[in-house]
Amino acid sequence: MNPVTVIPGDGPLVLGQPHVGTMIPPEVSVALNDLGRSVPDTDWWLDRLYAGIAARTGATVIRQNLSRFVIDVNRDPSGVSLYPGQNTTTLCPTATFDAEPIYRDGQVPDDAEIGRRRRLYFAPFHAAMAAAIETARIRHGYCVLYDCHSIRSVVPNLFPGTLPVLNIGTNGGLSCAPALRDAAIRVAGASDLTFVADGRFKGGWITRHYGAPDRHVHAVQMELAQSAYMAEAPPWTYEETVAAKTEAVLDRIVAAILAAAATLEARP
Repeated sequence: MNPVTVIPGDGPLVLGQPHVGTMIPPEVSVALNDLGRSVPDTDWWLDRLYAGIAARTGATVIRQNLSRFVIDVNRDPSGVSLYPGQNTTTLCPTATFDAEPIYRDGQVPDDAEIGRRRRLYFAPFHAAMAAAIETARIRHGYCVLYDCHSIRSVVPNLFPGTLPVLNIGTNGGLSCAPALRDAAIRVAGASDLTFVADGRFKGGWITRHYGAPDRHVHAVQMELAQSAYMAEAPPWTYEETVAAKTEAVLDRIVAAILAAAATLEARP
């Protein structure tokens, strides 16, 4: 069971897709309950939504094939919360976004099991991510990491009300140069989609860990409300017409970010 798929490209863009996977190793599956095995908190269809953008930009895609219920590669491997004081999920989640248990009684992973999953399933994803970023940085002199995420637009356990469609995360402006953040905000604001920058989702561990503008690595997370491209309830149907409109906006955002990076990095 290969935990990660790498689709190589020759451009400066790396697309991270850490939560699209649905695979569960047998030894984890037997410990999960029926809800856990149905992996409801998947970033459904994001690989399909971004496929055209990846092709047009020559992006390298780093995709985690395993469900986030096995291990969440967008969490701090030490287990430290990314959002202190707020409800969130952990490195090896034990509940859904709605706080519903996903393990059978007595089967929650202990420290030894979490360590095993870090070695087998977390480390390969990040080895691939680090290699892709460094390859792009060496080839072009810089790299833009755009981390693709999605979530249901209403999840009361995690945030109040309805989430904006476009949630741009730059760790409060620390993970990329200001010009990239400004470019994303400008295009989002010109669209007919609701948006926020560095709101409830300001970037997970991937954005915070790899974003290093001083090293010419610029990281931006996009948390997308799933209502903008799919049905938010099983069977999680991809909505072609709605998705096409959203993809067009995302395409413009990615293009603007890349243009800002190219202009910035071209300066002597």
